[in-house]
Amino acid sequence: MRRSKAGWKRADLDTLYLGHGFVIINGSNHDIVKHPDHQHLRTTLPRHVTLARGYVEQAVKLIDQLLELQRKDTNHEPDPS
Repeated sequence: MRRSKAGWKRADLDTLYLGHGFVIINGSNHDIVKHPDHQHLRTTLPRHVTLARGYVEQAVKLIDQLLELQRKDTNHEPDPS
């Protein structure tokens, strides 16, 4: 996903998010993706099979943020925010 943002499907992002502990909640027009331990990590996903590149970029960004938070939790580092 980092190398090519094109051609990813909704099912690919579902697998990625769920594999990292996010939950997907059905909304009215889009589904809501959020992490139960870090409520500020959230986004929306359309129900289209093929997604625009921005949704893939957002997924990579959220996963990176989650991994950084988990690394800090493991190392017991204080959160700068």
